Amino acid sequence: MLIEILKRKGKASTKQIAESILKRDPTQIEYYSQIVKLMPGKVLTSNRKLTTKEGDNFYLNIESLSKTDIRELISLCEERIKKFEEKRQGLHWSHRSSKRKSVSGSIRYKVLQRAKFRCELCGASDKYRGLEVDHIVPKSLQGKDDISNYQALCFKCNAEKRNTDDTDFRGQDEFYKERKEECIFCKNDIKKRIVDENTLAYAIRDIYPVSEFHTLFIPKRHTLNYFGLTQAEINAIHQLIHNQKIFIDKKDNLVDGYNIGMNCGEYAGQSVWHCHVHMIPRRKGDVPNPRGGVRHVIPNRGNYRVK
Repeated sequence: MLIEILKRKGKASTKQIAESILKRDPTQIEYYSQIVKLMPGKVLTSNRKLTTKEGDNFYLNIESLSKTDIRELISLCEERIKKFEEKRQGLHWSHRSSKRKSVSGSIRYKVLQRAKFRCELCGASDKYRGLEVDHIVPKSLQGKDDISNYQALCFKCNAEKRNTDDTDFRGQDEFYKERKEECIFCKNDIKKRIVDENTLAYAIRDIYPVSEFHTLFIPKRHTLNYFGLTQAEINAIHQLIHNQKIFIDKKDNLVDGYNIGMNCGEYAGQSVWHCHVHMIPRRKGDVPNPRGGVRHVIPNRGNYRVK
């Protein structure tokens, strides 16, 4: 900032300082390098055959252009860009804009903290690559502004996801509205028992509790078990589990631990055919020997020796 002000005789605008910083930011060059390869580079090379790529260089597949030809072609390109920008009215940059209000700073921090400040696709740390908060179900395709629909992606994975994810989201709203009339977790009566909920999931207390505050976390969409959940639903359930842990810890200071699990399939003990996750608070002395935890679902398998 000081360098820019000094270069400009003691006065520099915010934009001028920002442009100076941008020139020194290698992550921006890497981001737009990915954009070049995935978008214009792919269209001009693979689709239009106007360019050829060799290594990291692009070559024009047109020979013998005069200086006048080059000026005219550049002018035509600039004219097309101008028309495109006028038509889009700046919306083509909205995904990079700091003015975009869909994700607040506090929510962004929570999403990145939940991801341990690593890309949830490739695992890259924020120390090496800038992280962005991405809508799992895109906002342009009716994705919700809800922390359960956010994930942390590095700019490279976010750009690649935009180009390569060919999932048809046009029926997304209807997809999440799927219910079964005969299912007890889909019936309207269940709403009376809800103790917490978000866009895609809800929490109720188990009517046959193993311990006090035994809680079930259930996707609103009817799906058989955990393996049918979308990432957005997993995030939604994860959020509610943390909410309820905080609530239960405040209500009962005797709770010393939790068992969290689910039954997937008849031979795993599932009896209600709508996915639900159990969270069972544990207290000192509730069983003679708690060692082994969930391993006790099969008799005599809970106790073992560590070699």
